[in-house]
Formats: sequence, structure tokens, C-alpha cells
Amino acid sequence: MVKRIVLNIDTQKIADATSFYKDILGLDLLMDHGWIATYGATGQKMDVQISFASEGGSGTSTPDLSIEVENVDEVLEKVKAAEFPIEYGPTDEPWGIRRFYTRDPFGKLINILSHLD
Repeated sequence: MVKRIVLNIDTQKIADATSFYKDILGLDLLMDHGWIATYGATGQKMDVQISFASEGGSGTSTPDLSIEVENVDEVLEKVKAAEFPIEYGPTDEPWGIRRFYTRDPFGKLINILSHLD
């Protein structure tokens, strides 16, 4: 039984993760050993999922990471204020999500989404 899946991003600029994953997405710094920093949501259950895709839907590139948030438009404003690039959207997709693509400080394509009610 899988208990956890951890995404690892190879970088020498570990501290740069704070500006996106902590400041914009509100994740907690769970572990910091200098050579590795792990962010997550303390005390919150998250489902384990891994996806394999030939595209990101609607003809977009496959994102490196998809992050579901409570309010996609609120996160969009934080991303814009921090001057991270918007590469797609925001848009309401026909399969019931609102989303946009941005790049994190490491150049990874990030799909930020919320399910439409």
C-alpha cells in the first residue's frame, strides 16, 4: 500500500522554492536539511495520485505538476503579483475545472486548478 508520493525537483537553488510553494501556495516547510527542503500541508489529508498523459488537455503541453487549490483566481492574483509567467488560461475547461498554467522558479510547468461547483 502506497503511503506517500513525493515529487523531487533537482536544483542547487533550494531556497527559491519559498517564493512559490510557501508564499503563493501557502505550503508549510516540513523538512529542511540544507540539501533538501520538503513542503506540504500540515495536518491535511491529500489523496495519492499519479497521472500519465500525452498532453495537458485542450491541446496544452503536459504539465510537470498539477496542484488543486481552493480558489484558483486568488492564487492567480498572487502569481501575477509575484510576476511568475502565465502560460495558459485562466479558463474553465469542459471537464469541470478552472485552471491556469504558470512556471515555478525552476522552470517547471505547473497546472493550478480548482473544480467548478
